[in-house]
Amino acid sequence: MPSFDIVSEINEVEVRNAVDQANKEIGNRFDFKGSDARVEYKDKILTLFADDDFKRQQVMDIVVGKLGKRSVDVRSLKEGEVEKISGGKVKQTVTVRTGVEQELAKKIVKMIKDNKMKVQASIQGDTVRVSGNKRDDLQEAIALMKKNITDYPLQYQNFRD
Repeated sequence: MPSFDIVSEINEVEVRNAVDQANKEIGNRFDFKGSDARVEYKDKILTLFADDDFKRQQVMDIVVGKLGKRSVDVRSLKEGEVEKISGGKVKQTVTVRTGVEQELAKKIVKMIKDNKMKVQASIQGDTVRVSGNKRDDLQEAIALMKKNITDYPLQYQNFRD
């Protein structure tokens, strides 16, 4: 029975390289001289440090640019709250989302059922397996997902006949 998996993954090595490049650029830029602006990456969480909110936004722009150049989908970033830390400095955590979240997985299954497609979708951990009798039906399901879900990066893997 033909099937494929809907997943959401990022390349961790590319994220780490982008963070290193961003830190290097921040260190070299004139407007950041003498400031404590930097980016740290640990356990799929980016932590942005800056002297004020304006510089934090500039750091975020640099990180997004570097991730984009390294082909990491920036839709996988989920910005957290901006916190004030000692000395008027600010800190922000940005989560790098991987895996299809439970809410989104339920939305995908519901979308497939509502369109009365000849495929079945089942949630398996942080992936969604879609199976059907015909390859064309599976390709229709992929087209439906690409059209309707634009705010979250999805990949379609393990396409089997």
